[in-house]
Amino acid sequence: MRTALVIGTGLIGTSAALALAGRGVRVHLVDHDAAQARTAAALGAGTDEAPEGPVDLAVVAVPPAHTAAALAEAMEAGRARGYLDVASVKGGPRRELERLGADLSAYIGTHPMSGKETSGPLAATADLFEGRPWVLTPTPGTDTEVLNLALELVALCRAVPVVMDADAHDRAVALVSHTPQLVSSLVAARLEAADDTAVRLCGQGIRDVTRIAASDPRMWVDILAANPGPVADVLAEVAADLDETVRALRALHTGDATERSGAAQGVEGVLRRGNAGRARVPGKHGAAPAAYETVAVLISDQPGELARIFADAGRIGVNIEDVRIEHATGQQAGVVQLMVEPAAAQVLGAALRERGWALRP
Repeated sequence: MRTALVIGTGLIGTSAALALAGRGVRVHLVDHDAAQARTAAALGAGTDEAPEGPVDLAVVAVPPAHTAAALAEAMEAGRARGYLDVASVKGGPRRELERLGADLSAYIGTHPMSGKETSGPLAATADLFEGRPWVLTPTPGTDTEVLNLALELVALCRAVPVVMDADAHDRAVALVSHTPQLVSSLVAARLEAADDTAVRLCGQGIRDVTRIAASDPRMWVDILAANPGPVADVLAEVAADLDETVRALRALHTGDATERSGAAQGVEGVLRRGNAGRARVPGKHGAAPAAYETVAVLISDQPGELARIFADAGRIGVNIEDVRIEHATGQQAGVVQLMVEPAAAQVLGAALRERGWALRP
């Protein structure tokens, strides 16, 4: 691939353009907001000048509601040898292209499974897709050259290609992406009118659950409107579990020991099913989940503290597999949770103590 056209310079489009430009591809940028395309160009994502002729690959990175129209327009104008989109739903845009009479042999639907709570070109990074799954949804009619161009794009972005049926993809993202967004927002909404005293008690748990609730509502309305059926199906299952859990919790207030016992078992059952589901979430680099041990280190909120901890761990020869920070309420301090291989936990803890760090049991 020598040339590419990125149509839509938001987070995903600009990140893909940055990755391609950084690996020697001449990238042309276009957006309905010319200022946004100029911003992406200024970041090094390519040029906002129109290409002189057809490019090798056109990447359509616009909201799902506009994806098919943008693809059809680019295809009718002959702007590339191959066309793909990066919308978060796949079945709808493909069916709309069929209704518009587009040549589907030159098109493949794709979806990079990566993103941020923030949007726009200024949020983009060239490494956004590194190590992340990138779904490809070819059909029997997809031209081999187009599939190869899509695979080359994925490789240049250092993502991991995953081939799926378009409708199976939409059901999958309803479960692992779209429903979690709504559930996170529903939990966060409980905080809107909450008493300030309660909100001040927020800890890491509520931050974890509500992190993605900070996402752009307008963007998510576009996504959910393109995949409403599968999302509603998953939410209905969640609602059924919620109804059962609410009944069980109410029953725990009763004076009947047998009913309380059954209610407790019901609540425990939901929690255990949650354990089982969480254990299936892929681990580091998409590998099977790994069991790590946590070394909790007390730190002050000062510049360089995290760097010192990581440097000390490096000198010891221990690899930090994951890290979380829990900030103390009302204090300029917190706890850094270092996740390491079980065999390394004791070694790391002892060495950090020797270097003057305070560990939390």
